[in-house]
Amino acid sequence: MKLDSNQVNQTLKQLNAQVIPEDDPVMGQLCDIFGDHTFFVDDIGLKVLEPMDSVDMESNSSEVVSVADWSDATATSLRAHEPQPTGVVVVFDRTKH
Repeated sequence: MKLDSNQVNQTLKQLNAQVIPEDDPVMGQLCDIFGDHTFFVDDIGLKVLEPMDSVDMESNSSEVVSVADWSDATATSLRAHEPQPTGVVVVFDRTKH
């Protein structure tokens, strides 16, 4: 799932992670491997958001999904794995612009 700047800001307020900027040289590789997403990194590894169904018209939610873990103690190399839901949900407020 690709996020707009408002969604990225809302995500960063709810998730202890950093966004990988669109102009980062690694984005091409990440998109080739995992598809077109906004990517986040945290102490454990690489995360993306996947939309969840919502009946609430004022907000929508996405689940944080882990797609790769750090393979070394220095957090310089990632090891991809099958997407794993983390149980963390990010709620987007649609009324904010």
